[in-house]
Amino acid sequence: MNVIEYFSKMKGGAKSPPRVALSEIFWSWLGAVIGIGICGYLSSRYFEPKDLTLIIGSFGASAVLVYAAIKSPLAQPRNLIGGHIISGIVGVACYQLFGDVVWMAAALGVACAIAAMLATKTVHPPGGATALIAVIGGKKIHDLGFLYAFIPAGLGALILLIVALLVNNLSKDRRYPEYWL
Repeated sequence: MNVIEYFSKMKGGAKSPPRVALSEIFWSWLGAVIGIGICGYLSSRYFEPKDLTLIIGSFGASAVLVYAAIKSPLAQPRNLIGGHIISGIVGVACYQLFGDVVWMAAALGVACAIAAMLATKTVHPPGGATALIAVIGGKKIHDLGFLYAFIPAGLGALILLIVALLVNNLSKDRRYPEYWL
């Protein structure tokens, strides 16, 4: 490949997908407001008084996938749950091993989380953020240790999944999941 061919790849070539129906926007919105709302409510009411949390930034991206891109392989239950738990474990391990050099722990946390998700067929892009939060999330997250992978990462993802199963199947035009394993 020469330089011109290399740069010509950056022009793209496919067409942008069509606009989605108003009903798709509604169901996606409803799932996100309920899923994130439940995580936020439970976090503020029950978890935060015990120095825990049930909501992390990567859940926003997970909500986009499991409520608005429900047919994507990246939005399926195995990817949602496995991606968050595996990435949480990897992120905590990287912080504990390399936390004295935060930039290195962050880079290794995200890179190793990607590799672990690829190896386990659990690629879920928000998992990269879950690993990064384990490193840069501050004292409250660091104090959780490996519990972080399960609470908030795993339990919050499970709540998002339950809401996705309930809301995404209310419409006759939507079906979730495509597969489980």
